[in-house]
Amino acid sequence: MRATRFVLLLSVLLGCAFAAPAWADASVQTRLDSRGVKYEVDEDGDYKVTYNYKDEGRTQLVFVSGRTERVGGFIVREVFAPAGRLEQDGIGGDKALELLRESRQNKLGSWEVAGDVLYYVIKLPDSVDATTLESAMDIAAETADDMEIELSGPLDAL
Repeated sequence: MRATRFVLLLSVLLGCAFAAPAWADASVQTRLDSRGVKYEVDEDGDYKVTYNYKDEGRTQLVFVSGRTERVGGFIVREVFAPAGRLEQDGIGGDKALELLRESRQNKLGSWEVAGDVLYYVIKLPDSVDATTLESAMDIAAETADDMEIELSGPLDAL
């Protein structure tokens, strides 16, 4: 009996150690699973997806935020993809203005900076279905990867 309790306790503890962080929203997992999207949950609780562009020999990271934010009456979730590093890729004044102009033309998503990283970010109502979420991820991946090529040529760091 005592050994059975120990095994049960060990199973629970190991399960907790390898489970997604408590703040990772299971509704994202459900939507990604329903579309067959392979992902990892990072330490922040974000869902990390690696797109593989085999024909070009490139990959692109895309994240779906594991948390939502409330703005007015909206519940918003972010889809974001890194495209470059400010200092390393020489993203300064002129390029920043170009990115702002491009953001004005984009119908879905815009360029943002967090720390030293340039991201393409799409902010969606959290009520979008799995197909729409995957579509947003596709757009973010393609847009960010195209910019990464423009900024760093063949380097595929993100």
